[in-house]
Amino acid sequence: MTMLILTLRAEPRQRIDAAPLTPDNLQGKSATEIGDILLQTGNRQLRTGDLFDIEGNDASQIVLRGATGKLDFIGRGMTQGQITVEGNTGSYLGMQMKGGRIVVQGSIDAYGACELKNGHIIIQGNAGDFLGASLPGNKKGMAGGVVIVRGNVGDRAGDHLRRGAILIEGNAGDYLGSRMTAGTIAVLGKTGRYLGYAMGRGTLLLAQPPTEILPTFNDCGTHTLGFIPLLLKGFADLDTPFAGMSE
Repeated sequence: MTMLILTLRAEPRQRIDAAPLTPDNLQGKSATEIGDILLQTGNRQLRTGDLFDIEGNDASQIVLRGATGKLDFIGRGMTQGQITVEGNTGSYLGMQMKGGRIVVQGSIDAYGACELKNGHIIIQGNAGDFLGASLPGNKKGMAGGVVIVRGNVGDRAGDHLRRGAILIEGNAGDYLGSRMTAGTIAVLGKTGRYLGYAMGRGTLLLAQPPTEILPTFNDCGTHTLGFIPLLLKGFADLDTPFAGMSE
């Protein structure tokens, strides 16, 4: 068996809901059956086969080749397998994902990993606003799993974060960790304004001092926190500079 490769034929005119293209949904289907799956675009539907060239048959390993920022909801709700995106993606990447792995070789738009339950997401480029956050109107954001961003992230990353880890190797925008109640956010680069706004609990690990600290935080002095080495050991097997911090 060879990995399933879906090559986008041309830039779509409108945004495409790519949620059906997951290992869970495509496993056991022939190329013809996959080509007949309907994808929502605006107020109409298009066949997958009209948008993508389809090669291979192992849906546990899906490659989206030539992807663009008009492909939304990639990996939504997936529980197994891997999706590799060769290019950029639109919004809601890995939304409510429960397992598996997504690797994006480009950048993603807003609400990536929103309400993530489990699994791993790796973004080689940048991520937009509300990474790992809750959907608009909801109060429960990412509740498990690991998100690694090689580049920068926008505003409100980790908004309403409940569990899991967001590891940012670049810079973070404003309101990082806003309203989070648990979980971990770590940043190697700079952070924006209003860090930890309305934060209840959780952990923010910063490699560089923040530009400001909100008055809701108290200066408790310098301490040796016993849980930090244990937390960092959890990153030891990950492909990220954070892994070396456990040594």
